[in-house]
Amino acid sequence: MASVVLSEAEKLYIVHGVQEDLRVDGQGCEDYRCAEVETDVVSNTSGSARVKLVETDILVGIKAEMGTPKLEKPDEGYLEFFVDCSSNSPELEGRGGEELGTDIANTLYRVFSCENSVDLKSLCINPKEHCWVLYVDVLLLECGGNIFDAISIAVKAALFNTRIPKVRVLEDEEGTKEIELSDDPYDCIRLSVDEVPCIVTLSKIGYRHVVDATLQEEACSLASLLISVTSKGAITSMKKVGKGSLDPESIFEMMETGQRVGKSLHIALQKILDEEESLGTSRPKVGFLG
Repeated sequence: MASVVLSEAEKLYIVHGVQEDLRVDGQGCEDYRCAEVETDVVSNTSGSARVKLVETDILVGIKAEMGTPKLEKPDEGYLEFFVDCSSNSPELEGRGGEELGTDIANTLYRVFSCENSVDLKSLCINPKEHCWVLYVDVLLLECGGNIFDAISIAVKAALFNTRIPKVRVLEDEEGTKEIELSDDPYDCIRLSVDEVPCIVTLSKIGYRHVVDATLQEEACSLASLLISVTSKGAITSMKKVGKGSLDPESIFEMMETGQRVGKSLHIALQKILDEEESLGTSRPKVGFLG
């Protein structure tokens, strides 16, 4: 992961500020920086979104393709995640970027392993034979800290934007099944994102923890806790990252903060998505090249 080199004096300044609930950019310990969210930015996808969190820039595209259901879940579709770390940071070139991409993809698989996160049964076309497979491609354009949270926001926004064509299964007298695709481009399936979790990363700095850590703050943190939270505040998964340790009391405090901040994050994101959709085709598009 991209990092910055700080002097001991700079680290001391950041750590002491956090203890007083005052960060370098003026935010409080539980405050997120302003994020830009835009959906439908890539034309040849079923759904897409771009999230820019100050210096962190994420692009997510989702393609719906027909596939065969998995043997253990014959009446469900499924999601596949691929992460490309094409950031301009030298540390993410070659193997470093591949390892980070694999780590992010594995984290997303874990977050979406919860049964209710996405209605996978609605992706089934014909049990045991055909289903929709959602290929979620995540592109890390720029890394400026807090990438897991930004990616989870972008994935939820892209799923909200996803339109899957409606199909019918026709069976002739001989029992041969054929799939008929609707001619109407607006006749499509929309996924419910009410239970899709967002990741809240809490970084331990000194005796306190912060959300939405910058690269400088991440350099001062020895351990972080990634918590996936639903819109109702339910925690679906947790993961500790970093070389440092966390005592049980700190973990419980971070979980409470994650639930509280996560619910606020979902409310703010859903408000943006609803407002953007209400504008329809009249809304101005910036796109990922903007």
